[in-house]
Amino acid sequence: MARCVCYNLEIIITDLRIRNPMDRRQSKTRKAVFNAFVELLSEKGYSNITIQDIITRADIGRSTFYSHFQTKDDLLNALCESIFDHAFSESATKEETHDFSGRKDLKDELTHILYHLDESRGYVEGILASESGDVFMRCFRDHLREVFEKEIKKAPDGIPIEYAIERCAWDFSETVRWWMSHGDYSPEEVVGFFWNYIG
Repeated sequence: MARCVCYNLEIIITDLRIRNPMDRRQSKTRKAVFNAFVELLSEKGYSNITIQDIITRADIGRSTFYSHFQTKDDLLNALCESIFDHAFSESATKEETHDFSGRKDLKDELTHILYHLDESRGYVEGILASESGDVFMRCFRDHLREVFEKEIKKAPDGIPIEYAIERCAWDFSETVRWWMSHGDYSPEEVVGFFWNYIG
């Protein structure tokens, strides 16, 4: 799991710096805290991690931690948001592992999201492996609803469109949870499974 942590956190921290500029020292501290938190998630699970564990691993002071995050839950939320801000980015550019700069439809959009989550697999698996997974899934579904709201304009006869959107967001998020423990499938294959299921 740890193999992809540093690379992906570098992407996320760089992305955060572009959208929310901070000085180099703040950015370095935030990166150290995220790295420490991700390592600890894979080692001992969310419920067993203390603030002291995080600041010891990140080699920072307690006051420095609290200048960035109020609680461990706040840190988890920030990590989830940073993952999703990157995965759900509307900027259509060619990237190292994939090129969806010309994405045209919902299938392309969902596949693009999965590529980003696959890049983050090491710590997504860590988050999902404990009770912190509930926070991740709730945040994920919130972002997915926005995607499906833009794309679903009509539901089958007799079904409220709000219900269709909610079911799609829920079912796709659970598809991703399943995929994280059955990782031998490509993003295209997983979206294909989902598409055939809802078809």
